[in-house]
Amino acid sequence: MEIESAEELRDLLGEVMPRAAAKERVKLHPRDREWLANAPFCLIATSDADGNCDVSPKGDPAGFTYVIDDTTIAIPDRPGNRRADGWLNVLSNPHVGLIYMIPGRNETLRINGRARLVRDAFFFDELIVKGHRPHLALVVEIEQIFLHCGKAMIRSSIWKPETWGDTLPTHAKLTNELQPTGESLEALEHYYSAEVYNKKLYQA
Repeated sequence: MEIESAEELRDLLGEVMPRAAAKERVKLHPRDREWLANAPFCLIATSDADGNCDVSPKGDPAGFTYVIDDTTIAIPDRPGNRRADGWLNVLSNPHVGLIYMIPGRNETLRINGRARLVRDAFFFDELIVKGHRPHLALVVEIEQIFLHCGKAMIRSSIWKPETWGDTLPTHAKLTNELQPTGESLEALEHYYSAEVYNKKLYQA
């Protein structure tokens, strides 16, 4: 049976717990700043004007997100595949959702707000990593921020190496099978080798 209304959903789930209802904030607390300073990874959710969604991972040394003020943060862009799906979405719909993760921590920090793209700003020199200055950054005006409980992480055992299982082919083999680029498997294995790939992390 499909749920078709908010009333049906609320009848099924029950009312929001007071603790959960009270956790929302609209600006950064000093503990939020600490979290961002320790987070090396986040997920950015966007959608275009028609509601087509995208979620993109972003990662850098811990503290890569620059705190402009209590209601504004900036995330540097690094060289990638140039699809720019999320950035194109922001140009037509500024609403974004972020989830910040710290390895080993079951909780996450969630930030929702409105974003814009900037090609330069006073803080860009603070975003340099290994001598490379980003060519653009995502600036997010915070509208909602809160810590999310760790139940999903605990259920998944994501931080427990003994539970990790991976029977998938290498990324080179997956690319060769799923993305008809005309490149040979040998060429792809060379491209994705640690020696070659790691050199491209901060170079276009």
